[in-house]
Amino acid sequence: MKQGWEIKKLGEVCDIICGQDYKSVKDDNGKYPIYGTGGIMGYASQYRCPANSVIIGRKGSINNPLFVETEFWNVDTAFGVVPNEKILHPKFFYLFCKDYDFTRHDVSVTIPSLRRTDVLKINVPVPPIAEQEKIVAELDCLSGIIEKKKQQLKELDNLAQSIFYEMFGDPVENDKGWEKKRLDEIGEIIAGSTPSTADETNWDGDINWVTPAELDVQLYYGETVRKITEKAAKSLTLMPVGTVLLSTRAPIGKIAITTVPMCCNQGFKNIICNECINNVFLYYYLMLTMDNIKALGRGATFKEVSKKNISEYKVIIPDLDKQKQFASKIESIEKQKELIAQSIK
Repeated sequence: MKQGWEIKKLGEVCDIICGQDYKSVKDDNGKYPIYGTGGIMGYASQYRCPANSVIIGRKGSINNPLFVETEFWNVDTAFGVVPNEKILHPKFFYLFCKDYDFTRHDVSVTIPSLRRTDVLKINVPVPPIAEQEKIVAELDCLSGIIEKKKQQLKELDNLAQSIFYEMFGDPVENDKGWEKKRLDEIGEIIAGSTPSTADETNWDGDINWVTPAELDVQLYYGETVRKITEKAAKSLTLMPVGTVLLSTRAPIGKIAITTVPMCCNQGFKNIICNECINNVFLYYYLMLTMDNIKALGRGATFKEVSKKNISEYKVIIPDLDKQKQFASKIESIEKQKELIAQSIK
């Protein structure tokens, strides 16, 4: 700990304003934005949170804090966290939240959720205000450089998609007339499960275990945040390296390729590819046709795509050599992205 810095509980330096339903205050001509965990959802005639507050998701997107510079109304799935500005610079606190892993406090096995009492207990570093202001100023300057690098990553992602369209045509229209096969014809479909959370002997082992909430937007996914024991894994399927992860609820549509063996919860229907399909090609095909996959979701409370519907989902099957050529080009792009990502870190 640096000299003059303190560690305080979040509840000592911030107030948490719980969100409420917004229907009674929604007003298209209102001056106050209505915020959920994903951003602005409309406008209101009243506000609940003051300017310079931080939104932390209570349910759903719990690991994507937002900084709001104006008064706003927060919905019931979003906490409004108000720093005591005499002790804690609002932007310094926001930068702390961006770097903090809130998923470690997730109390749900389905839709990620946080409890107010747990958030209040989070340890927050508190330097002297003058030092906080200096840190914020320096990081504001650096953020411009970081944003340019992030734009480079987006351009490389766009390049990868352009290469796919050039080589294989429109994946939805199949304008090049490739043969199509069901997913269960080109691989084994694997669903997951959650070991009992009440049994402590199931957790903190050596075997990787993942939920949809923990997946980032990335081609490859390796070591997981949470791990289970061999005892817990006995009732689950250990997916090999190269498995295509596909989240089919909470939320639908996150995908990645495993770089280590792992198990998963019931929010996935994953594909272990056979010899006729390249997993990098399949990843991009699923990503570029994700709207069609999401449309298969069913459910009154939250949408889920069934194993039957995933099994029947059809994929174009170009020549395997052509798929491998595409994967090779993607590997070159991924190496460039990794260099930029390391620079950002």
